[in-house]
Amino acid sequence: MVRLKVIIADDHVLFQQGLKLILESESSIDIEVLGCASTGKALLELLKTVRPDLILLDLNMPSMDGLSAFRQIKEWNSAAKVIVLTMYDDPKIVKQVLKAGVDGYILKKYGKEEILKAVTEVMGNRSYISKGISIGTNGINPSANSLYDDKYVRKYRLTKRELQILQLISQALSNKEIAKELFISDQTVSVHRKNIMKKLNVSNTAGLIKVAYNHSLIV
Repeated sequence: MVRLKVIIADDHVLFQQGLKLILESESSIDIEVLGCASTGKALLELLKTVRPDLILLDLNMPSMDGLSAFRQIKEWNSAAKVIVLTMYDDPKIVKQVLKAGVDGYILKKYGKEEILKAVTEVMGNRSYISKGISIGTNGINPSANSLYDDKYVRKYRLTKRELQILQLISQALSNKEIAKELFISDQTVSVHRKNIMKKLNVSNTAGLIKVAYNHSLIV
């Protein structure tokens, strides 16, 4: 049996330790956990020193979220398999992560059997999507209670254009100035601004900028 070399990336140390214990005590798969990382940046630093076969990756981590880290991981080591292990079953997030090219997507709430099944499938060069996420003719449908109102969800509810406009709003640019910067109309900027405020649940520009900074949506 070939030993499977794994890295765990999750911002909860207790979860890291528990998952490490589960994986290394499993008799059906020979697994060695090479290391653990609590932030996206720490994961990238770890990958400079070790070369895993598989990375178990949380999405909501400080300094650099899991999806951003994943994109860099694939540039460095395209052979490494990546399974996202998360609490998010929100359809927009699932779609974005799968579109980015992860090998598996599983929900934390399902425990050991689901993780081991995902590992087996992914290491057999098959993709794996957790139970609790259904794919129908209209795409991915969430299970109940799918929205977690944290900075990761807030960030990925916004489109690339909305994040771009939010950045310019934070620089105190008017709609007309933003329109000129992005080569779009004032009316289009106004619509985007209203949509951003609705998604972030704020009623004015001051509140918008405050939420944006508090949740690291702008730099």
